[in-house]
Amino acid sequence: MDRREAIQRAGLILGYAITGPTLIGVLNGCKATPRAGFIPVFFSNEQGALIEILAEIIIPETDTPGAKEAGVPQFIDTLIANVYTKEQQDKFIADLIAFDADASTTLGQAFINCTPEEQVQFFEKHHTKAISDATDGGPTGWWNAGSGSDKPFVLKVKELVLAGYFTSEPGATQALQYNPVPGPFRGCVPYAEVGKAWAT
Repeated sequence: MDRREAIQRAGLILGYAITGPTLIGVLNGCKATPRAGFIPVFFSNEQGALIEILAEIIIPETDTPGAKEAGVPQFIDTLIANVYTKEQQDKFIADLIAFDADASTTLGQAFINCTPEEQVQFFEKHHTKAISDATDGGPTGWWNAGSGSDKPFVLKVKELVLAGYFTSEPGATQALQYNPVPGPFRGCVPYAEVGKAWAT
């Protein structure tokens, strides 16, 4: 699968361009690879579990593999460890800790100990606020910042999850239409005939 095209697709789904560190990581070969069990290298075990839950909230398992099964948590762990600068790593961890602390204050316990329903509702609350802040922020907000350094935590995670998923084999070949041996070109095909977007 063409990585640049996968990044473009992830950007279209997000509604904005993929930021620098994620773009560099994917183009330099970081990819989600399904494995049996996720043992974080950069994150602590608890932080890795939180990332794993967030990834599965964003892309849950349905009739196609979810983010967890596609190896997206490993992708995020590897990319942040090898591509992010020390400053970006520290900011991501600080945001992750703040997100979990807010869960503890709001829900009475750490995010990973909440029920799945509470986790989804809490994530959706943060996501809705992040999008609202972005659309109200005008041209000086993070939405138009090239580095994405001011992007809210939930949207950073969403970007990483989508980039990791759609550059993984399950994401490209099962969640998207995929034809390893292209046939004749058909320039205009009703969406109902294919049912989902093409991987390439």
